[in-house]
Amino acid sequence: MTIEILDRTGLIEQPQLRVRTSVAPAGDILGRIGTLETRLARSNSEIDAAQAVRYRVFVEEMKAKPTPDAARRKRDIDAWDVVCDHLLVLDTAIEGDAEEQIVGTYRILRQDVARRTGGFYSASEFEIESLLDRHPGKSFMELGRSCVLPDYRTKRTVELLWQGNWAYALKHGVDAMFGCGSFPGNIPEVHALALSFLHHTVAVSGEWQVSARPELFRTMDLMPAEAINTRKALSALPPLIKGYMRLGAMVGEGAVVDHAFKTTDVLIVLPINNISGRYLNYYGADATRFAS
Repeated sequence: MTIEILDRTGLIEQPQLRVRTSVAPAGDILGRIGTLETRLARSNSEIDAAQAVRYRVFVEEMKAKPTPDAARRKRDIDAWDVVCDHLLVLDTAIEGDAEEQIVGTYRILRQDVARRTGGFYSASEFEIESLLDRHPGKSFMELGRSCVLPDYRTKRTVELLWQGNWAYALKHGVDAMFGCGSFPGNIPEVHALALSFLHHTVAVSGEWQVSARPELFRTMDLMPAEAINTRKALSALPPLIKGYMRLGAMVGEGAVVDHAFKTTDVLIVLPINNISGRYLNYYGADATRFAS
């Protein structure tokens, strides 16, 4: 499963943030491959370092538009950072402290936390509440703000990120994951082939139905199914979205243009029961494949 992690959820903004006091304890390594390891952030300084990595990728590389304060601080920050858990990949071969070793990150928000702290960020683009209401007995978690530094966009890094996500989901009894996947640019029609392929082949249905907010809805049905070349469509998909598909994910109805990040977003929905047996066997049903 070689996929490049380059995604995010949300807008760059700088609210008045309170100090985060709940971080992971030492000794919580979720997995190791060679010199790379994955775990949750243990301190506010590590979260700050993860925000710096996000800034380098989203703003300096992808040319997202930061607020003046975010540009001054060179940090990608929003109000959800103080309530989310931050999954990190670190290269322990790099000399220095842990903050200097962070090469990749994923932001995780559990439903029980979101319920207490203002909801999920994806709800600003997609009708998440209707999805949650249909599953009152299930536990959801949102994945977002994922990125990896260019030199580390390798199979090993991706495997560790998924190892961390899977171990985290098991620990917290999560039944389904969701989050935004992004296409570059704010003109959906440029991605007509890929968006139409997703619409016709992996669209959510039934109890998992979820749509873009009506005022933001952009159609993904831009080409008839019979006109789609599957091979070319797969090649046109961003690596992250393709990786989610391989795991067994579905895609919500309608896309949303994020003008701040200059992306076209789709909602990825991945019920745990949908995860391909191939990947469950690879990582281990109890997430032991790369466990330390």
